Amino acid sequence: MKGVVLAGGLGTRLHPLTKITNKHLLPVYDRPMIYYPIQTLINVGIRDILIVTGGTSAGDFLRLLGNGKEFGLEHINYTYQEGEGGIAAALSLAEYFADGGKICVVLGDNLIERNVKRAAEAYGRQERGAKILLKETPEAHRFGVATIEGDRVTSIEEKPAVPKSRYAVTGIYFYDSLVFDMIRTLRPSARDELEITDVNNTYIARGEMTYDFIDGWWTDAGTLESLHRASHLVQETGANKL
Repeated sequence: MKGVVLAGGLGTRLHPLTKITNKHLLPVYDRPMIYYPIQTLINVGIRDILIVTGGTSAGDFLRLLGNGKEFGLEHINYTYQEGEGGIAAALSLAEYFADGGKICVVLGDNLIERNVKRAAEAYGRQERGAKILLKETPEAHRFGVATIEGDRVTSIEEKPAVPKSRYAVTGIYFYDSLVFDMIRTLRPSARDELEITDVNNTYIARGEMTYDFIDGWWTDAGTLESLHRASHLVQETGANKL
């Protein structure tokens, strides 16, 4: 299984910090934000990683990460997203890299305390389809919100004003190669973006979506408040524990 880190976008919710740099290069406690999702992938045994980035700071990723020697990697792949267009649009750029195989996708502003090796191994045994990782949170309305019945995900609603559950869809996804065909069928949402929630709901409709829960804390770092919270959590408890 290969890994994809989505680190594009303009980071407007973090202005003025992101006026001159990509948000994924901002510090979270003692490391650049992009280090954390890369480590998440490495901790489940993934060594073939693609960084999807964009904007005027794309070259800074290469200067910072190089070929991944600091992470014990021999090589990191890069691709460039022109403009914005949503998570699904960014993911579409990884099709050549996936080469028909399974992928683990991590949003570049997502941090976790522990690891997702158990979920990755379970997905490795899954013949087809997708897997999402959930976390119960009182701030579910900020994310995609999943409704589950037993071992099934029945629906995902994007940023609902009144969530049907407290289960937020975190920014860690597992997909088979069908995901790229699904993205090609999407139409832009009201935000003029290709929504990853629409992809996930397509898998749900096909009966090919499974889920698991994240152990330990999880947070995004895409707002000033959550960036501060992420730094505090890392300082107090550490992140990406093996």
